[in-house]
Amino acid sequence: MATDDRAFRKHLNRRKELVEGIRNKGIRDNRVLMAIESIPRHLFVDTALEMRAYEDTALPIGNGQTISQPYTVAAQTELLQVNKGDKILEIGTGSGYQSAILCHMGADVYSVERHDKLYQNAKQILKDLGFRANLKLGDGTLGWSAYAPYDGIVVTAGAPVVPEDLVHQLNIGGRLVVPVGNQKSQTMIRIIRVSEDQYEEEHHQNFKFVPLIGEKGWD
Repeated sequence: MATDDRAFRKHLNRRKELVEGIRNKGIRDNRVLMAIESIPRHLFVDTALEMRAYEDTALPIGNGQTISQPYTVAAQTELLQVNKGDKILEIGTGSGYQSAILCHMGADVYSVERHDKLYQNAKQILKDLGFRANLKLGDGTLGWSAYAPYDGIVVTAGAPVVPEDLVHQLNIGGRLVVPVGNQKSQTMIRIIRVSEDQYEEEHHQNFKFVPLIGEKGWD
């Protein structure tokens, strides 16, 4: 991570406290916890919200979108089972924070965002931090077929159903993590592609996300 040492060290103790809280909520993957501790979340929110950046809560980032609660980011990332070198597709770049977590863990990150302002902001902050994520402006519900298949796909908005295009862009052994439900509450679903035409589906905790907008999401 290429950010200067002062930016990294600022709020370091608060990041450690945040990680301890997330650990107490059940996150066990140490690589996920190390990434949460390492990434300066305050750089991904408006300066007016800097002192709230290490609360375990979602925060507004403009365009009606939010930076997800750190526990939610950790839970989704843990379900992805990221290995170094994995090709990961993120649907909903938002602030860029989830992309930064994945990059820190050694993933080859591709991310799609539908809001131009968020896309531009995320592109700049990730560049400033030295992360080489591949970002695209477009409809994330359709995935990013040009670089498929992916070892993991994470959707950071609530979908009415599992988008079929994303399922088909999984590698054999790949994991899709997507919150599915209504616009008030969603169940986190993990789909594992076990063969060319066989999939396993797991249901995990309930969460609340902003709606996934697009051709294969909400209108």
